[in-house]
Amino acid sequence: MNYRRLFIPNSIIFITVVTFDRKEFLIPNIELFKQAVKQTRQKYQFDIVAICVLKNHIHMLLKTNNINEYPYIIKNIKRNFSVNFDISQIPDYYESDSRKSKGEKSIWQRRYFEHTIINERDLNKHIDYIHYNPMKHYQIAPKDWQYSSFNKFVQNGYYEQDWCNFEDKYNINELDYE
Repeated sequence: MNYRRLFIPNSIIFITVVTFDRKEFLIPNIELFKQAVKQTRQKYQFDIVAICVLKNHIHMLLKTNNINEYPYIIKNIKRNFSVNFDISQIPDYYESDSRKSKGEKSIWQRRYFEHTIINERDLNKHIDYIHYNPMKHYQIAPKDWQYSSFNKFVQNGYYEQDWCNFEDKYNINELDYE
């Protein structure tokens, strides 16, 4: 299959990256993920506009200086994480013959979901979706999930601290990017 990506200069890209077989190892390894991002920033110039790290996937809005580099940024973050990750943390870990032949570990799904933000309304919907995820998956209020940019957005006046009640949930639920 030939996947095509949209490369519009100065745009923001919504990304969802998922662990292989949705294994839940990201939160115990959050420092390793942060280090992988830091290492990637040494090679590429980008900002993470909004982010939420969950047990088995990550949602983020990425703004790059060079839009053509965003696939390499994601690849580099995944690679930097994988190189330093202890696979013994994954119960029933296995590597398929296909992955073995390519020298890959079975840590991440090979592909990731991406969407180019098209306007301010689209951007706001995706920011809401990112910050809503702890409620969606774990029934944890965004303010209580420390692995997201939500509280930074509260400090900057974008959200009220108690955002994401059940009324908000029904407005956000129309979005599903996993």
